[in-house]
Amino acid sequence: MSFYLVQFLTGLASASSLFLVAAGLSLIFGVTRIINLAHGSFFMLGAYIAHMLVTDIGTNTLGFVVAIVGGALAVGVLGIAIEVLLLRRIYRAPELFQLVATFGVVLIVKDATRAIWGVQDKTSPALRGTVPIGDSVIPVFDLAYIGIGLFVLGAIWLLMTKTRWGTLVRAATQDRDMVGALGVNQKLLFTSVLFAGATLAGLGGSLTMLRPESINLSMDLIILAPAFVVVVVGGMGSIAGAYLAAFIIAELNAFGILVLPKITLVLMFLVMAIVLVVRPWGLLGKQAVTVGAHAGTAEAPLRPATAQMKWLYAALGVALLALPLAGQSMALLATDILILVLFAASLHFIAGPGGMHSFGHAAYFGLGAYASALLLKYMQVPMEVGLLGAPMLAAAGGLIIGWLAARLSGVYFAMLTLAGAQIIWSYAFQSSFTEGENGILGLRRSPWVLSRDAYYYLVLALSAGGVVLLRRFLFAPFGYTMRAGRDSPRRADAIGIDVRTHQWLAFTLAGAFAGMAGGLFAYSKGSVFPDILDIPHSFDPLYMIMLGGTQTLAGPVVGAAAFEWLRDIVKNPAFWGLFGAPKLADYWQGMLGFLIVVIVIAFPEGIAGFIRDRIGTALGFVRREELVGGRT
Repeated sequence: MSFYLVQFLTGLASASSLFLVAAGLSLIFGVTRIINLAHGSFFMLGAYIAHMLVTDIGTNTLGFVVAIVGGALAVGVLGIAIEVLLLRRIYRAPELFQLVATFGVVLIVKDATRAIWGVQDKTSPALRGTVPIGDSVIPVFDLAYIGIGLFVLGAIWLLMTKTRWGTLVRAATQDRDMVGALGVNQKLLFTSVLFAGATLAGLGGSLTMLRPESINLSMDLIILAPAFVVVVVGGMGSIAGAYLAAFIIAELNAFGILVLPKITLVLMFLVMAIVLVVRPWGLLGKQAVTVGAHAGTAEAPLRPATAQMKWLYAALGVALLALPLAGQSMALLATDILILVLFAASLHFIAGPGGMHSFGHAAYFGLGAYASALLLKYMQVPMEVGLLGAPMLAAAGGLIIGWLAARLSGVYFAMLTLAGAQIIWSYAFQSSFTEGENGILGLRRSPWVLSRDAYYYLVLALSAGGVVLLRRFLFAPFGYTMRAGRDSPRRADAIGIDVRTHQWLAFTLAGAFAGMAGGLFAYSKGSVFPDILDIPHSFDPLYMIMLGGTQTLAGPVVGAAAFEWLRDIVKNPAFWGLFGAPKLADYWQGMLGFLIVVIVIAFPEGIAGFIRDRIGTALGFVRREELVGGRT
């Protein structure tokens, strides 16, 4: 009996740790409506700052207190700086725009942390001692976590219910425009919320000093997914819901590992998927969205390309055909870019015209790659058959997940797609059928495409054909129906359009094209590993379409090329050697993050949108009536 009690208390300690991070995330999203990917970076910085302080002061009571409080407050001040310098500029921007900007912050913070504290993992000193419970014992640090978690929950409840600030926060969570109309200083309110949310995340990171954990540069992304799951399961903006969700997930993990050890990797995503299907707004959240309606920014109707634009496309095609003449390295880079173009275009198909923002699109890319690899491994089929199987398996995955996700909208839709992707990743990572984390090696291309140039032309044909076909879908009645369901779902329903079915079919089509990109990727690299299904790979096409521009059909093409080209450039020491600083290539992620932040602030319409609005109209490539909102 004592064993199960200790297991319960261990789960409660984990719930307290997770709650601290999720509470800050819930607070920030509830008021600002920003999906803050940098929240995990706050957690990581809190851990590093606290470790520095406790190392300098000592592992006594004073050292732990100063480290924990100092780490949390220092991160809170950083949250203020990020709000003033960046987030304040993008509060009214689309969700994807905010996502890309905060991702840039993640990259900057990660490399800044590497520059300050190095790449070596650090070990927290941890509290010593145990407390006996029957025949078992529980570490003192677990009891400390439980106490601190309950204290913070009570403090937040008092702050939210007994103070004017809490009243304003709750009001802003319900209707921030009305709060502004009543004369409340929104800038000051949002800044204070960012300080509070960042401080809570920093506190969660600082508390890692109490237990023997490794402090490393991957902490930010490791904590981010569980924190988002807790916020969504509990209800967006609900602090009590965040604690309840953290408790449920932590206890399921604590006892689930005793019965089915492998299920712990995916258990929280299974819980989230079930909750989103049954109660989309979370356990203690309030229904604030219309289920099945995917809100989006209204745009001018799609129009065929002008004659000048068609000539430009033709010139681009000729240039791509001649690209291998520039050398094998250029053909190799172009092959990677073309695969990413098709991947990004498949997501843009549903995220732009469809208004459905998927956080798990890598699932279909990975399914396509694994389909090609598994067909070769178990059936020894030629490459041509493998490439046919790739979009078919990916479409089947999209058909199943899309059927569940199409009834949701906004962040709930995005999180359900993320849950589906993580379930697929968990299977690929653990199953002997897919060779687990070792991956599948030795994929062989057919003899006629063994050379890099020949395979480049195959990728060019299939990627360009896929992009053209997706464009044709958008100019067909099906595409206009998608836009109707995005811009005005109720009106579309009223005139007899089955919005949900069209969104479901669009999701399946997007999955198929992503699967084709995955199949091409598998044969390009000659191997497939589970990491192509993981969360970071799902966000890559989101960054690409935002860099290119969500409101332009050329956006995913330009964005994918720009993202991969920038990544290749900033990783190259020779490029930084031109400025006398070749060692900056070691911090290429931070440099890439800085460039991304600059681009999304300087070009809010995306690179392709900027070219269309500022240059294309002047040269006659684009009609002025095609501009968003008809501006001239």
